[in-house]
Amino acid sequence: MTFYREHLRAPAAELLGTMILVMFGNGAQCQSVLGSNTGVAPTPKGDYLASSFGWACGIAMGEWISIGVSGGHINPAVTLSLAVFRGFPWKKVPIYMFAQLLGAWIGALLVFANYFHAIFIVEGGSENLSVPGTAALFATYTLKYMPAANSFFDEFLGAFTLLLVIFAVTDKKNEPPPAGLVPLALFVALLGISSAFGMQTGFAINPARDLGPRIMTAMVGYGRAVFNYRSQYWLWSPILGSFAGALVASLVYDTLIFIGDESFINRSEKAARENHARAAQVDQQSTTARSSGHTFV
Repeated sequence: MTFYREHLRAPAAELLGTMILVMFGNGAQCQSVLGSNTGVAPTPKGDYLASSFGWACGIAMGEWISIGVSGGHINPAVTLSLAVFRGFPWKKVPIYMFAQLLGAWIGALLVFANYFHAIFIVEGGSENLSVPGTAALFATYTLKYMPAANSFFDEFLGAFTLLLVIFAVTDKKNEPPPAGLVPLALFVALLGISSAFGMQTGFAINPARDLGPRIMTAMVGYGRAVFNYRSQYWLWSPILGSFAGALVASLVYDTLIFIGDESFINRSEKAARENHARAAQVDQQSTTARSSGHTFV
């Protein structure tokens, strides 16, 4: 049992952390949107700000569950960025990403199981599930006026901002908050991102947070339309846009601010400095030897 726990503990933490993230986020969206229908509730039960707080609470709670066990990635874009720039083991990348995707799928399924009666009331029956419609309570869908490039950039910008904050608050040489307060910092970051950049594409900024619930909706009755929407929007905006924004933010932070040896950028610079110092030392020894009348063979 101990052997299995040693190998499953970190992926399990990623699964549960991502599950909690999606449960809070999707749950807040369901309560806010479905609760505004008088057939569901006599008075409105939330608004866009409530949904933003749900996602912010989700990232904080998910981090607190997983940060001490797995590092608290709960986002494939974070996992990939840490593997590329900070030496996170590549052999763990597919395991972490699968755990994150599965956690997001489970989280969305639990929320659907809790709210499906209200969803059917709003949609007029289980056979009328619409895309985007109530499918947008779980995965992200860009607004009608948004062109493809702008949708990609919107997700790129959100993920870029999130990764800059993550790298800053975990940088030991940049006055980071105590480890236990990192989730609170991410709460503030995601609340700000959702408030400033959430309108147009729904601020996925996390491939698992979008793809897991999207797969769930396809399975419970929304069908292939969740993937066919806007010429496979799900692939090039919430997934590729998020990955691209995260990687560029990591490159910017490590190039301009980070000085730790964990980054390959700093390791290469350190090696270059050491080689330069050794060369200078050899030159100095050669000069000293010539001035004293000695030569090297």
